[in-house]
Amino acid sequence: MKDDSFFQKVYEVAMLIPYGRVTSYGAIASYLGAKSSSRMVGWAMNACLTITNQVPAHRVVNRNGLLTGKHHFGGPELMQQLLESEGVEVVEDKIVNFKSLYWDPTIELL
Repeated sequence: MKDDSFFQKVYEVAMLIPYGRVTSYGAIASYLGAKSSSRMVGWAMNACLTITNQVPAHRVVNRNGLLTGKHHFGGPELMQQLLESEGVEVVEDKIVNFKSLYWDPTIELL
């Protein structure tokens, strides 16, 4: 069962991720006060791909910088292509320099 208001909050945070930066499902969940809901953030990212292309879901990856949600995009390489179009290097489904590109909403959105 999805929670539309939670999904909307997730989308609002995701829309703030700067171009060329990435965050994690867990970071968004933590920022929203739902630290154990990273999987639900993933579901929200998946759902947004079917309703709108305005949410930069490609900028949300797992806590290790892996493109774990890539199979939900229009093609197997689309998530990587979108990231690379923003200057984010990806090798073997992992963000290169993940720590330097990481955007933490709990710090950035004080």
